[in-house]
Amino acid sequence: MSVDSSDSSIISQMRAITISREYGSGGGEIARRLAKRLSWGLIDHEAVIRVAQELGVSEAEAAVHDEYAEGLVSRILSSMQAVDPAMYATGPVSLTTNAQEYHKALEKVVTSAATAGHVVIVGRAAQIILAGQRDVLHVRVVASIEQRVPYVMLREGLDQDAARKRIQTKDRDRVRYLQTQYRFHPEDPHLYDLVLNSNIIDLDSIVDLINLALERKASQLSTPTENLGPGTGLTRYPTQPGDFRLSESAT
Repeated sequence: MSVDSSDSSIISQMRAITISREYGSGGGEIARRLAKRLSWGLIDHEAVIRVAQELGVSEAEAAVHDEYAEGLVSRILSSMQAVDPAMYATGPVSLTTNAQEYHKALEKVVTSAATAGHVVIVGRAAQIILAGQRDVLHVRVVASIEQRVPYVMLREGLDQDAARKRIQTKDRDRVRYLQTQYRFHPEDPHLYDLVLNSNIIDLDSIVDLINLALERKASQLSTPTENLGPGTGLTRYPTQPGDFRLSESAT
C-alpha cells in the first residue's frame, strides 16, 4: 500500500505515532519500517549505544537502565539528542540522577518530540504523555507468547527457555513502569486508536494498516469533538433491540 500525494498532504498534519508493544511482537521492527515509509524520525532503543558513546559511559550501564522501567534513562538521553542536540551543550548527563528527575525529563522529551513533529516514538509511555493530542496516533502491537518466543529466539539468538524468560522480564518491567508512574496498564485498549495482533498479519501489512489509520485520523482533525464517535451519521434503531427492557424505575 503506497501513500499518494493527497494522502501525504493529509498525513503531514499529524505530529507523531506512538508504538506500544508486547516484547517480541515485532513492534520495534514495525516502527522502524513505518518511520522509513513515512520518512519520519524514529525514537527507539537502538540509540543506547550511541548515547553511551556520546556521554562517555559504558554501554552496559546504559543497557541496565534500558532494561528497567522501559529504558527510562537511555531513552531520555537518545530522545534529547534526536530532538535538540544543543541540549548536550551543558555537558554530560549523569546516569545517577534520581528516577523522578529522569521521569520529568522523559515527559519533556516526548512532548518536545511530538511538537517538533513527524516522529515515531517506541515506548516511553508516550501513549499516555501524548494522550490529549488529537494529532497523534496511538498504536499497540501484540502477539501470543507462542509466536513471540520464536521471534526472540530468531532475532536474539536465544534458546527457548531464555527467550521466554526475557519476554516475561521485559513485559513485567514495562507494566511496572506504567503502573508506578501513571497508574495505567499497557494492555488497556482505551489508550490506543489501534491494537494489532501480529500472530497472522505480517509486519508490512501491519505497517499498511497503521498508515491507513494515520490518514483516517488526520482527516478528522478539523471535526468538532462532539461530532466524533461511533454514533456519527447513524440514526435510531427502527425497533428496540430484542434484549431491551425498561427498568423498573421507568415503568
